[in-house]
Amino acid sequence: MKFTKKDTDKLLRFYSQMVRIRKFEDNANQLYLGAKMPGLTHMYSGQEGVAVGICEALKNTDYITSTHRGHGHCIAKGADYKKMFCELLGKEEGYCRGKGGSMHIADQDNGNLGANAIVGGSTGIATGAALSSKFLGLGSVTVCFFGDGALGQGVLYEVMNMAKLYKLPVIYACENNLYGEYTHFSETTAGNILDRPKAFDIESFEVDGQDVLAVYALSKTLVKRARDGDGPFFIQLNTYRYHGHHVGDIDREYYRSKEEEKHWKENRDPIKILAEYLVSKKWASSKQLTQMELDIKNEAKEAVEYAINAPYPDVSEVDMHVFK
Repeated sequence: MKFTKKDTDKLLRFYSQMVRIRKFEDNANQLYLGAKMPGLTHMYSGQEGVAVGICEALKNTDYITSTHRGHGHCIAKGADYKKMFCELLGKEEGYCRGKGGSMHIADQDNGNLGANAIVGGSTGIATGAALSSKFLGLGSVTVCFFGDGALGQGVLYEVMNMAKLYKLPVIYACENNLYGEYTHFSETTAGNILDRPKAFDIESFEVDGQDVLAVYALSKTLVKRARDGDGPFFIQLNTYRYHGHHVGDIDREYYRSKEEEKHWKENRDPIKILAEYLVSKKWASSKQLTQMELDIKNEAKEAVEYAINAPYPDVSEVDMHVFK
């Protein structure tokens, strides 16, 4: 897909969305370190090109399912900063009225059917959404985000089999960030990852997850094909998480080196790659991009303060929205 100067506004939106994810995660980490946030969070920093590249190819009426590392997906699909920070802090104005927390945010108004703390747990939800879309004639496409660790879960293969049999409008997006918790994927995943979906005769693709333009170009094509009835599809998106498995995973040298982290941050950062592209094309200036970052940083700061001061749910809500 060839981009031109006419696409500048679109590309600046890509940039803005990736920065929004990065700034959200920076603040989420500080909330944890400052003992203001209950529980843990799993940061998405470094993988922004995947969420933005895919979600920008979707309509508001399309669906996504997410993972325990799901803040990036939620923001890329259109979530509001204040509601997200409220959810992290257990506040009434959060997306799930404070009951979902970091790992279970859902934003159904924007098509986010929810994050899932179970590895591979959302694969069945995504496939079910695609099944209902097809048989109800909704015309919606579903993207199922999951990490390389989910390749060891049998449910993924069950649903891919079903998706192919019914030609469902679903895209399985495998974010291979190299590590399942503290173990390199090469130690847990035998063979070629793309051979697995191909066993079900599912068309499979591999793309550089740090290149948001490449992710978007592929996603736009596959979303259209899925909407036209050519699905399902599988994408392996090669990416990298900058932080630990979760915010408490500080000392990581026993399973990956500082040199490796430095290489990805300095040479393979998706935000930096797009910034350099925009400046080299003279479609944006460094000053303009810096101002965008500053504006988003301030927006995030205001949203955090809002969430800190927002009220908790009333105790009478303890069994609201709980299946009994």
